[in-house]
Amino acid sequence: MQLEIRPDPAEVGRARRWARSRLAGSGIADDEPLAETLILLVSELVTNAVVHTGCPAVLRLCLPGTAEDAATVRLEVADASTRAPVPRCVDAAATGGRGLALVDGLADRWGWSPEGAGKRIWCELDRCDEPREAAAAAFAGGLKAYEGLAFEAV
Repeated sequence: MQLEIRPDPAEVGRARRWARSRLAGSGIADDEPLAETLILLVSELVTNAVVHTGCPAVLRLCLPGTAEDAATVRLEVADASTRAPVPRCVDAAATGGRGLALVDGLADRWGWSPEGAGKRIWCELDRCDEPREAAAAAFAGGLKAYEGLAFEAV
């Protein structure tokens, strides 16, 4: 399933709402740690596409078929920029620039690949019953683990 994203910051909220509705349809509850983490990852990757490319993008979700599936959830954002994600250091006072550091800390796997005239950035979450320790630490610790470390998707 996929959603076309316009190069408009308001699209980030629409992408979160769309992803939540797809999660509910696949049996993943809003309060399940997987859902909370996935919605944060949607926000980060869609924001990167909207802010750094200025071009339309496509959000894709691959979800398990039933709530009982112990499967992997995959999120992808394809955009028209051929520029690779580039590590970027930011100081503690910066208000942005930590998106891919969050993805790196919260996803079980992530990466990117060239695609046609652009690229695809993806991440995967393994569905499990245990709360995601990295997600809990990131929310509770105010992202202290990521101070001075950031990645920029361009």
